[in-house]
Amino acid sequence: MAKTILITGASSGIGEASARVLAQRGHRVFLGARRTERLEALTAEITAAGGTAAHRRLDVTDAADVHAFTAAARAEFGRVDVVVNNAGVMPLSPMAALKVDEWNRMLDVNVRGVLHGIAAALPIMREQGGGQFVNVASVGGFVVSPTAAVYCATKFAVRAISEGLRQESDGGIRVSVVSPGVVESELAGTITDESAREAMRDYRSISIPASAVADSIAFAVEQPAEVDVSEIVVRPAAGAL
Repeated sequence: MAKTILITGASSGIGEASARVLAQRGHRVFLGARRTERLEALTAEITAAGGTAAHRRLDVTDAADVHAFTAAARAEFGRVDVVVNNAGVMPLSPMAALKVDEWNRMLDVNVRGVLHGIAAALPIMREQGGGQFVNVASVGGFVVSPTAAVYCATKFAVRAISEGLRQESDGGIRVSVVSPGVVESELAGTITDESAREAMRDYRSISIPASAVADSIAFAVEQPAEVDVSEIVVRPAAGAL
């Protein structure tokens, strides 16, 4: 059955790939990101291929904007079946570099962004009698590595928030966490610390395409209503993480 699926961080990487994959599978996708020119191009591409898509500029750090995004999706398509909380940033650095602004940015986007998505859509899903959150975490939500302490903390938080929401659900609201390993994306482009950037360049020598993560998201979304795929870890077959 076709679903209305909202995707944050849809202008590149996993979000963009998920939009394509889910639209190809017949779902209606509503896309959000700050780079509207990319959203416009992606929406046009999907619709030209016969899919159903719409978009709206979105800043996940702004709770009111996330509510407006969710309301716009409901007005456009009549329902909010799935929210893919995908938007994220990863400006890695050693703790001693004291990049406090970057720490706060990660907390705002990676944690508050997810919470804002839940707060905006949960009442609608409860009113509808069902829905699903797919929260994109990371293998960094399982282990901590040098230069990634704050980033990993945000992804541990995403997993904790998701598990709490799952346990509180009466079965009508499904909650899935997808934790990618190294993926081909722009995420490493946010790293300003030279040592961390160099380490990440080597680390990312083995990676998987964003479409592989998108396929995992589609798998979780398309399970029967009584089946909750709680957690998926998807990573390169080679390499440590």
